[in-house]
Amino acid sequence: ARAVNKNEVECLISLFHTLVAKARSHFAGAGFDRTVFRDTLYNAFGMTDDVVLDRVFSTFNRENTGCITVVEWVEGLAVLLRGTLEEKMKYCFDVYDLNGDGYISREEMFQMLKNSLLIQPADEEPDEGIKDLVEIALKKMDYDHDGKLSFADFEQAVREENLLLEAFGPCLPDMK
Repeated sequence: ARAVNKNEVECLISLFHTLVAKARSHFAGAGFDRTVFRDTLYNAFGMTDDVVLDRVFSTFNRENTGCITVVEWVEGLAVLLRGTLEEKMKYCFDVYDLNGDGYISREEMFQMLKNSLLIQPADEEPDEGIKDLVEIALKKMDYDHDGKLSFADFEQAVREENLLLEAFGPCLPDMK
């Protein structure tokens, strides 16, 4: 993948200012909040999953201020739109690592899968099916067999099978 070029950065910055103006928030022009962020990702990329969108927001909002700054916006979107495989792996891993401890646990996999899979109410014990999927994912991806995924596990699994990049829910833009 190629890096974001100057024109693209200018476009992203201009979009940022449009969103800030639309937000008219208490951040006084410094940025925009979760609601505007979610609406934008929904409209631009068709991202609909609330839990995933919240995690993407947290991953972008590294300062943890509740406000996306122009730098966070440009850097975050650069990864989504033009990131290398390495950058995308790190980003997806961060989205799925709900508590930020550097591992994706069974519980975190369960939470993400429970949200991203469309489960019919008629399914008997849908949670059981998800637990089975978590075990399958662990068996396939947990190379050091410690019962959770480190970034090294995740990276190795994705390098062997790129489709596993979004194993626990769609958090990259639909590239149409």
